[in-house]
Amino acid sequence: MKRKSISYAKWGYFFIAPFFIVYAIFQLWPLITTIYYSFFEKYMSGLNQIGPNFVGLQNYIDFFTGAKGVPVGTLVYNTIIMWLMGFIPQLAVSLLFAYWFTNKRLDLKCTSIFKSIIYMPNLIMASAFSLLIFALFANTETAPINGLLISIGATADKIDFFAHTWSARGIIAFMNFLMWFGNTTILLMAAMMGVDESLIEAADIDGCTPNQIFWKITMPLIRPIMIYVFITSLVGGLQMFDVPQVITRGVGGPNNTTKTLIMYLNDNLYSKNYGAAGAISVVLFVVCALFSLVVYYFFTDRTLGGAKSFAGKKTKKKGV
Repeated sequence: MKRKSISYAKWGYFFIAPFFIVYAIFQLWPLITTIYYSFFEKYMSGLNQIGPNFVGLQNYIDFFTGAKGVPVGTLVYNTIIMWLMGFIPQLAVSLLFAYWFTNKRLDLKCTSIFKSIIYMPNLIMASAFSLLIFALFANTETAPINGLLISIGATADKIDFFAHTWSARGIIAFMNFLMWFGNTTILLMAAMMGVDESLIEAADIDGCTPNQIFWKITMPLIRPIMIYVFITSLVGGLQMFDVPQVITRGVGGPNNTTKTLIMYLNDNLYSKNYGAAGAISVVLFVVCALFSLVVYYFFTDRTLGGAKSFAGKKTKKKGV
């Protein structure tokens, strides 16, 4: 008699089915409907709803030409520049801290306390943190920052930090830096702790300096985590909303120099212009996907290409 084979594949599908069901209901279907309604005119005019009326690509044309608001170039520039102002120091400080905390030569004490302290801002709600920073830099003589500057004689009168373009952008970038550099430090620490210690010891015996070990051994080996950090930070930067929304009270001042893409999207949702908001969402989705692919290709192509070319040279020498 032939024994009936037991298939365990169905149990795998059974256990992963809840994820796909939840994904389809709460992510895939909203994405499809957003793309669908981006081709329609649908908004509220007083108590009357206009549409949905099919308008084709008109919502996209209005967005790119700035016909119904801030020019798209200004929004993209504001978003990218504030992200870079926060991300570049965030990555530099995180790399430094991760190297210090994982370096056995330094043997730093109380590292657990420092790790907890630098990660704490990541646990605070962005809106609450924004209100705290707004109170610190408020345009009053009794505000902590203005009071300190006046008391030490750095300025004779109060400074309206949020009335100047680069000071407002700097505060927003500084907040994003404080909120996320702890999380980035933990990720880079995990990557550095996964580096084979024998490679470090061998390089040390060969006479490599700490800088050479870091740049020639550690950095190439933690590149996968660097790609993850870069892509997640890029996507988060393009979706920047809560901090500038609270700091500038939703207006993106001064003169729309801190208004981001998501703030503009929120303005259309607030006015119940769902078709325009859907078009902006689709454009942002495409931009995030393209930037992520570019970053992934830029970081991985050089490594894989270099490995392939090196392997090809070795095989040619052996006559294979």
